Amino acid sequence: MSYSTGIATARGKMRVMPTILAIDTSSESASVALLHGSAVLSRLAIGPQTHSQTLLPMVQQVLQEAGLGLADCSAIAFGAGPGSFTGVRTACGAAQGLAFGVDRPVVAVSTLEAMALACHEQTGAGAVLAMLDARMGEVYWAQYRFTPTCEIVIAPCLSAPDRVLPIGAVTACGNGVSAYAAQFATRLFMQDARADLMPHAAQIGSLARLALAAGLQVAARDAQPIYLRNKIALTTAERLLKSQQVTV
Repeated sequence: MSYSTGIATARGKMRVMPTILAIDTSSESASVALLHGSAVLSRLAIGPQTHSQTLLPMVQQVLQEAGLGLADCSAIAFGAGPGSFTGVRTACGAAQGLAFGVDRPVVAVSTLEAMALACHEQTGAGAVLAMLDARMGEVYWAQYRFTPTCEIVIAPCLSAPDRVLPIGAVTACGNGVSAYAAQFATRLFMQDARADLMPHAAQIGSLARLALAAGLQVAARDAQPIYLRNKIALTTAERLLKSQQVTV
């Protein structure tokens, strides 16, 4: 999801910044962030096997640190994908459960856009190529421009590494950089690429604030992950055909 539409108006309306609880489990790390006023409280846990065990305790920790309850939050935000199929479903389910409990809306945020924002914040890059390893020899990617609002240049898509074709000079980020380093070896965007910049709840929360001000929230029951791949696994025959560059 992109929030460029209406963002300028939304910024003007945000006289009082809403309190956002954001969660992300789209990759090997799980993160939680609480944005309250100008403060950002966050937690991070590494390891996909720990997501279900660590997510709610981290939520409790940031709320306790801020001296707030879940009902004090204006909305619950989550990294909606693309990313790990199980991970984005975990985050969506957790966000729905938390939002239902206190009758709050949910904001679904693109993980690629969150990565691009992190890259912009840390490097100052105005043109960002965000890439996530999609496995099966493919990569999730999108291109964004900061002017200073975040604008989509190329919408999120799924492709083979050789089909990653950004427009103009960009700064690349995400684990797609390292996963397909050999395929990208001659690309200009590899010169200052940041493979370490991955989806994090802090940027999910920042984008959710803008989305909430622009009226892009949904009821908890309507929250959905972002899926760019319909099939989660390929059969042996399909993998063989794919390796021979035959379309299935």
